[in-house]
Amino acid sequence: MATGKRPMDLSTLQPPKGARRNRKRVGRGEGAGTGVTAGRGHKGQQSRSGYSRKRGFEGGQMPIHRRLPKRGFHNPFRVAYEVVNLDTLEARFEAGDEVTPDVLREHGLISRTALVKVLARGELTKALSVTAHRFSAKAGERIAGAGGRTDVAPRVRPKGRPKAEEEAAE
Repeated sequence: MATGKRPMDLSTLQPPKGARRNRKRVGRGEGAGTGVTAGRGHKGQQSRSGYSRKRGFEGGQMPIHRRLPKRGFHNPFRVAYEVVNLDTLEARFEAGDEVTPDVLREHGLISRTALVKVLARGELTKALSVTAHRFSAKAGERIAGAGGRTDVAPRVRPKGRPKAEEEAAE
């Protein structure tokens, strides 16, 4: 163990040479190197005080978000569901298991704890207790037919305006 190096000591840690530099102090005279124009160059928009470049600005060139073609209708109110089929539940879970969106995420069946919809592809022979946000009619029938239970998980509403029914109830 006699390599000649000292053991590591937290009190001696420091960044590598040249990694830390002093802040550029502008407008401190010609001798400092950043006098007169303070590193902004001569004239032009960027030399003026109060200038701030807009997000996506490309120097007057047509920005990429305007150059790219856009087609069709993009519904901002679309509700996206993560889909799980019955054959997947049959393969991954044992009879009597509780299946919730969190459990599905732990098993890697959905990518995030989002809204989950159970569809009826495949057969189900085990009695499972499935909690999801939506069930297709056929999937609900097959889960009940196998002796299982379906529970509809509440959809968490984003902050903002309440639904019309909620307004009417108040």
